[in-house]
Amino acid sequence: MNNYLLYEIGVEEMPSRFVQSTLDQLVSGLKSRLEEKRVAFEDIDTFATPRRLILVVKGLADRQADLEEEVKGPAKKISIAEDGSFTKAAQGFMRGKGLSESDVYFKDLNGTEYIFATIREEGKDTDEVLMEVLPEIVKSVVFPKSMRWGGKNMRFVRPIRWLVALHNDKVVPVDLEGIIASNVTVGHRFLGAKSIEVSSIEDYFKKLEENFVVYDQDLRKDMIRKQIDQVAASIGGKVEMDEELLDEVTYIVEYPTAFYGEFDKSYTELPKEVVKTPMKAHQRYFPVVGEDSNLLPYFIAVRNGNDYKIENVKAGNEKVLEARLADAKFFFNEDRQHDLEYYRNKLNTVVFQEKLGTLLDKSERIYNIAKVYGKEVDVNIEDLESAAYYAKADLVTNMVFEFDELQGYMGMQYSRLEGKNDTVSKAIYEHYMPRFNGDTVPSTMEGAILSIIDKMDTIAGFFAIGIQPTGSADPFALRRQCIGILTILLEKNIEIDVARLASISLDQYSSVEFDKDSVIENIIEFFNERTKNMFKDMGIRYDVVEAVLASDEKNISDLYVRAEAMNKWIDRDSLTDMLVAFNRVSNLAEGAETDKIDQALLLEDVEKELYDNFKDVDSKISDLMDQKEYTKSLDAFASLKPAVDNFFDNVMVMSDDPKLRANRLALLKNISDSMLKVCDLTKIVYK
Repeated sequence: MNNYLLYEIGVEEMPSRFVQSTLDQLVSGLKSRLEEKRVAFEDIDTFATPRRLILVVKGLADRQADLEEEVKGPAKKISIAEDGSFTKAAQGFMRGKGLSESDVYFKDLNGTEYIFATIREEGKDTDEVLMEVLPEIVKSVVFPKSMRWGGKNMRFVRPIRWLVALHNDKVVPVDLEGIIASNVTVGHRFLGAKSIEVSSIEDYFKKLEENFVVYDQDLRKDMIRKQIDQVAASIGGKVEMDEELLDEVTYIVEYPTAFYGEFDKSYTELPKEVVKTPMKAHQRYFPVVGEDSNLLPYFIAVRNGNDYKIENVKAGNEKVLEARLADAKFFFNEDRQHDLEYYRNKLNTVVFQEKLGTLLDKSERIYNIAKVYGKEVDVNIEDLESAAYYAKADLVTNMVFEFDELQGYMGMQYSRLEGKNDTVSKAIYEHYMPRFNGDTVPSTMEGAILSIIDKMDTIAGFFAIGIQPTGSADPFALRRQCIGILTILLEKNIEIDVARLASISLDQYSSVEFDKDSVIENIIEFFNERTKNMFKDMGIRYDVVEAVLASDEKNISDLYVRAEAMNKWIDRDSLTDMLVAFNRVSNLAEGAETDKIDQALLLEDVEKELYDNFKDVDSKISDLMDQKEYTKSLDAFASLKPAVDNFFDNVMVMSDDPKLRANRLALLKNISDSMLKVCDLTKIVYK
């Protein structure tokens, strides 16, 4: 491969969760710096294992492009003193650009003369640029947690032990605080050589493979998936693949070998997640299930190495899991000594937030909101109230204390064991959904409403005490709570009045002082901003988002369908002329003092024609909106344009006669109000 850069950053084993984000930052930093330094390249490939981060720049130029740039300085009037010498302002400009007096000249720009200069710079060899750039991109990476080592000033997620930098088979001796790049890498920690000299990029990749390093994460992931499936099939089962766990394991190993282990069959009698959670969350094992999806007494793990003495590895992993499962069984049986009422009362020992009380206080608020708001939505009110009452009880159980991933799930299991119906039990589990972006939403309406109530209680409480997200800071995850509500509304096609639910929620905070109207207004704005961002992320134009949110519709699912239809509808050649016409309608309509139209005052034929056309179109729009035919509604409204144009061309809207003026403005107001049933076209940006 000609004209390439190979850059390997060798580290102590990185936490798997940091690997991809580190790669992304390195690539972004390298791209921006090469572009800034005028070094052309075609593309950058990335590879990673827990011990190495690899960047391969393809089509790299041999030299920087030469620079010729005209730069502007201060105006002539402040650049030249009365005696004709250069002022401090001009001298500062020249000094900053490395210029002498002979390098500058004056040019007229829009009637004012400015000092100018043309800077010329011959391009450097790419190697010289790389010596500067490659250390910078490493130092620029940001981690949630980082460390220093060996007395160095820089920070990284784990100590950096070696660097490889080859430009067209030639070593670039990059200096990263005393770590000097070379052409020497290392193999697998246990199976490979401790020092491997490479002569080219082809030689580098070949020798990594010979030394038990599967450097390509995509290939490694595919290997793990196939091995797991083969091992599971060999013991008569299959794996319910967890893609997140698969990604994590991919960045834990350099040379994967999957194997299975066994555990006592009696543990499969525990609730499924009680067994799976210690496997996955604590040991990074893959559970095995049968054709009926029930757990089998096996697990699959992935070793970082070959199959040498794999039986010893199998035995060790079985021993570790046995201890975990024994703990889980003990905690489960201990929890069963008490009912959910007992655990609910224990919530008063855990503070939710200093000013907002304990978890029991939160539980009471959720229950009270459910009693009021449950009557306004389509749910079984008794089931909703029961689920709301016990929703938080499992937070103080032994199982959730030990395995916090099981919050909600254990509440569901204990609820079922106490004989509560499936709707109540599922709602207890589902009220935490969605937990993160892309997570599933509640399957039951009771679970969905309870989730919305719980999240709104949190948002309302923090807003009431003056804690709101600012910039990127959102320590209490209020944005996530809001997005969770919006996601449920969108996917479940539920309509709620945000102001109404916020009001009910705020009524529960009688011990907190706040301006209720102001807090509700802030919450509504908060929801509107999140809705805008959500729609934009889904590919809706920002002005279309503004246009549909201006309508009176509160159903977010309906708003999205409307926005999606409008997003396509506005892509037409005649849009600009049409928007100009209807913007004029809306602007004049703002001056209307009434929406009552007196037909007797419609004197001109063109205004009679507009009135008749409007009444016909308005009726059609109402029917089409009921049928959610938004594109046809927009088409119907657009059909008014010829009559609107004719009206403006032939009628003096602002007549000297106050009755005629008021009547014509009322007609325009009716047209504008009809438009707002669909969206606000005045929000659309046109060229």
